[in-house]
Amino acid sequence: MSDRQRLLAALADGAVHSRPELAALLAVPAARLDADCAALAAVGLEPERHGDGWRLAAALDLIDAARLETLLAAATRSRLGSFACVPVTGSTNADLLAAGPPPPGSWRALIAEYQSAGRGRRGRHWVAPYASGLMLSFGWRFAGPATTLAPLGLAAGVAVLRALAASGVTGVALKWPNDILLGAGKLGGILCELRTDESAAYVVVGIGLNVRLPAAAAGAIAASGGLAPAALGSAAPDRTRLAARLIDALVTVAVEFETQGFAALREEWLAADALAGQCVRVLTANATQDGIARGIDARGALRLEVDGRIDTVVAGDVTLRLAA
Repeated sequence: MSDRQRLLAALADGAVHSRPELAALLAVPAARLDADCAALAAVGLEPERHGDGWRLAAALDLIDAARLETLLAAATRSRLGSFACVPVTGSTNADLLAAGPPPPGSWRALIAEYQSAGRGRRGRHWVAPYASGLMLSFGWRFAGPATTLAPLGLAAGVAVLRALAASGVTGVALKWPNDILLGAGKLGGILCELRTDESAAYVVVGIGLNVRLPAAAAGAIAASGGLAPAALGSAAPDRTRLAARLIDALVTVAVEFETQGFAALREEWLAADALAGQCVRVLTANATQDGIARGIDARGALRLEVDGRIDTVVAGDVTLRLAA
């Protein structure tokens, strides 16, 4: 365990800890300790000096990797070739892509407490302070043709729905193509990336969920444009249990997707469609279209009603608009 991990473990309870206590724990001089505490701001935390001690603005719910593995279903453990939880990395998706595909029939999962270069769609930066959400990537070698992978992000959305429902979270919806909503706010997002060769595709699905989002981070996200953020807050189970349920759901959905295709999951996705019947504006690489969202087709493309006809949109950004 690194000095930073030990410091965070000591401060995770949100209580004030004295400088002598922390200096003895880390075996560092008090001056170095002060610098280490102040440096936690670099991972999105809000360290506060209280008299002769330090505390965090809010307690941290750190993921317990050993406990997480015990919470996984037996079927998940049998298929999970590797699982790791790291304190800090650049991007969990990038890490799994660089590691290369696991053996056929095996899955990999990687969780980070903090990502310094977390990414959303179209290269957008994903903002999440240390231990404030779930940053999880899931990879496997897909045996079918890469052309069938277009709806994979939508299938991952179904896995998120199942995991949240199992945790007692209600009011969750899916916004095409990759947003997870809670009420009117964005709870999370999904980023799918793949590498292909002659015989198979290596797929990595990245999922980011806001669990307990500090006010400063929420303000920064809102100021960057797009949907205002939402978080699970008091509705969330502990992050370790939620991560286990999400990995279980991802493995189950991956098996269904690989053996039955997206058709087996489409009705679940449609039941949570946040755009159904809404007047929307779709921005694609080449044009802007206004219409009424009419669900998705079997390939996962958005069905857009325009002047009484149905067009399909394979990729784009969607915003709600007021009816004319």
